Amino acid sequence: MSPTRVRWLKRGEADRHCYRELRRALLEGRLVPGQRLVESELVRMFGVGRAAVRTALARLEQEGVVGRSPNRGAQVRLLTEEEAVEILEARAALECLAVRHAAMRDRSEHVQPLREFLRQMEECARTGDLLGYSERNGRFHHELAQRSGHATAVRLLESLRTQMVRYQYRTVLAPGRVRRSLEEHRTIVAAVAARDPDAAEAAMRAHLEAVLEGLRQVARRVPAAALP
Repeated sequence: MSPTRVRWLKRGEADRHCYRELRRALLEGRLVPGQRLVESELVRMFGVGRAAVRTALARLEQEGVVGRSPNRGAQVRLLTEEEAVEILEARAALECLAVRHAAMRDRSEHVQPLREFLRQMEECARTGDLLGYSERNGRFHHELAQRSGHATAVRLLESLRTQMVRYQYRTVLAPGRVRRSLEEHRTIVAAVAARDPDAAEAAMRAHLEAVLEGLRQVARRVPAAALP
C-alpha cells in the first residue's frame, strides 16, 4: 500500500496498518536491536500520522519489543540471554499445545505446506545459507501454529516470535545444529502427518529443548554484539 493511499485510511485502520508494518520491519531485520525509533522517520517510512506511529510503538512496548529510555526515546529492545531463555521456555509450552492440536485436526493435504518449508530448509542447509534457513524455520513454525486452529496459542506465539528474531538466527550457528534441526523438523512433520498428537508433542518438545541448548552454546562462544 502506497504512503499516499495510507494517509486516507481511517484512524483505526491506520493504527493497525502501522503496527503490522512496523512489526514486519522488526521480523525482517530492517529494524535491529538497539536502533532508535524516531517518530518522524517512521511517519515517512509507513505513510501514516504521528498518532498511528505512537499507537504502534505503545503496543509493541507492551509486547516487550520496544523499550524507552530518558535520553534515547523509543528503541528496539535488545534481549538479555536470560530473557531469551525464558521466552524459549514459554514458546515450548505453547508450541507443544499447538502441535497437539495440529496433529488432531490436520488432513493429509494440510501437511504439504510444512513439507515445502522443510524442502526449502534442506536446500538452504545444502548451500550453507544459514540466514535463509533461519527465516524458513520461522515460517515453518508459524505455518504449524496456524494449522493448530488454536487462536490464543497463535496470538501469543506471534508476540514471542517478534522478540526472538535475533536469537532464532543465533541458534543455527552451533556446530552441527542445522543437520540435527532438519531431523527434528522431519520427525515433527511425520508425527503431524500420522495424526499422532503424543508423538507430535514429544517431537516438538525435543526440538525446542535442543534449540535452547544451541542458544546456550552460542552464547558461550559468540559475543552478542558480533551477531546480526
